[in-house]
Amino acid sequence: MKPDKALIFELSQPGRVAYSLPECDVPETDPLETIPAHLLRSVPAQLPEVYEVDVIRHYTELSRRNFGVDNGFYPLGSCTMKYNPKINEDTARFPGFAAIHPYQPESSVQGALELMFTLQNDLAALTGMDEVTLQPAAGAHGEWTGLMMIRAYHESRGEQRTQVIVPDSSHGTNPASATAAGFRTLTIPSNERGLVDLEALREAVGPQTAALMLTNPSTLGLFEEHIVEIAAIVHEAGGLLYYDGANSNAIMGITRPGDMGFDVVHLNLHKTMSTPHGGGGPGSGPVGVKTKLIPFLPKPVAAKRSDGTFYLDYERPHSIGRVKAYYGNFGILVRAYTYIRTYGPEGLRQVSECAVLNANYMMHRLAPYFELPYPGVCKHEFVMSGRSLKKYGVRTLDLAKRLLDFGYHPPTIYFPLNVEECIMIEPTETESKETLDAFIDTMIRIVKEAETDPGLLLNAPHGTAVRRLDETTAARKPVLNCSCGG
Repeated sequence: MKPDKALIFELSQPGRVAYSLPECDVPETDPLETIPAHLLRSVPAQLPEVYEVDVIRHYTELSRRNFGVDNGFYPLGSCTMKYNPKINEDTARFPGFAAIHPYQPESSVQGALELMFTLQNDLAALTGMDEVTLQPAAGAHGEWTGLMMIRAYHESRGEQRTQVIVPDSSHGTNPASATAAGFRTLTIPSNERGLVDLEALREAVGPQTAALMLTNPSTLGLFEEHIVEIAAIVHEAGGLLYYDGANSNAIMGITRPGDMGFDVVHLNLHKTMSTPHGGGGPGSGPVGVKTKLIPFLPKPVAAKRSDGTFYLDYERPHSIGRVKAYYGNFGILVRAYTYIRTYGPEGLRQVSECAVLNANYMMHRLAPYFELPYPGVCKHEFVMSGRSLKKYGVRTLDLAKRLLDFGYHPPTIYFPLNVEECIMIEPTETESKETLDAFIDTMIRIVKEAETDPGLLLNAPHGTAVRRLDETTAARKPVLNCSCGG
C-alpha cells in the first residue's frame, strides 16, 4: 500500500506531530482542581502520531472517494442531481449574506430580507401559488409542512378528515410525511399506462379525504394528462390537492401546478434550483399555497411595508407555527435566488426542455436493450426494467454494481416499486450529448457482458475501494461504530 493511501493509524510513529503551539503564556493549573477526577483519562488517548503532510494526504485521499456532480455523471432518477453552478457559491459567500446573524435588527439586514421576499414571489409565480414560505429544510419537511396546513385548514372548517390518498408510483416520503402529520394513507393503483387510475380515485375519495398527494410528472416520468379531472374529483369530495415538486425540473416555465388545480406545492431547491444536494443537508423545501391556505403558513414570512422596507411578519394568528429554526437555510436560498436570476423566465423554460430532450434521447437509445414498461414520450426521467437480464442469472443490482467499475454513479434501482427490476434514469439538462452517449454505450456493454460473462456482473464492482457488501448482514447486523486503532 502506498504511504499516502495507508490508514492514518498505520502511518503513526511515536514522536511525530502535525502541529506546533506557542509557549503557554498563562498560569498552568492542576486539572484536578477544575475537572472532576472521574472525567479525567487514566491513560492518554490513543491518537495517531503523524506529520501534517500525512494528515492532509489521508483526508484528501478519502475525499477523492466521494462521488458528486462535480466529478462525474450522476443519473439518479427522482433526485435531479444536476450541476451546481459556482456563481451560486460566490454569491452565497458575499459578506453581506454569509456574515450576518438571524437576530440582527431588521434595519441592518434589509438586503437579506429583500432577497427572501423576492424569492417567495418568484417561487409563487413559477408554481402558480399565491404565497410561499421558505422555512422547510428539505422536500420531505416541505411535505409535512404542507400537510399540517391542510390539516389546519380542514379543522378550521370543523372537519376531521383523516385520510391522504397516494398513487402507487408516489415518492416514498409521501406516505411517510402523511403519517407523520397524523393522517392515514390509502394507496391507489396506476392504470396500464402508468397514470392515475381515475375509477380507483373516484372509489377512494369520500368524506374522510383530506388530500391527494401527487407528483406531476410522476415518478415514472409521465405527465398526468387527466390532471384537471383528477383535481375536480378530489375537490368535489372536499379534499385538497398536494403537489410534490420533486420533478419540477420537467415543467419550469411550461406549466404550473396552480394552473392544474393544486392547492399546495413544495419545491426542492436542492434539486430544481441547482443548490447542493446530499450529505444530509442543508437543503430547502419551500411550500406555496393558494389563498385559502395563506392564514396557516408557518410564521414568520418575509413581507414588505408600504414605505418599501422589509420585515418578518409574525402577526399570523392561525399559523401552524415555526417549522424551522430561524427562517430557513438562508445560504441555500441565496444560491436558488442566484440561479433564478441567472436564467430568467425563458432560461428556466429552456432548462426543462433540455432535461426532457436528454431523457427521451437516452430512453430511445436504450430501448432495444431493456424493457420499457411505459413506452412513449417521457418527461425529465424514464423507467426501464432489467428483468430480461434474469435469464443470464443477472439482476438490476448486478448491473448497477458493474457501473461502478466504469466510474459512474448508478441510476436509481428498484424504485418505483410497481416496475419489476426497475431502473430509473434522470440525466438532467446539464449533461452533454457526449456524456450521455458514453453512459449509454457503457450500459449496452454491460448488457452484452451479462450475455457472455455474467460473472463479471455478479462479482462487481472489481475496482472500488470497497467491494460488494453482504447486504443481508449489513441490514441486520450493522456496525455503527468505529474501533479504529484499537
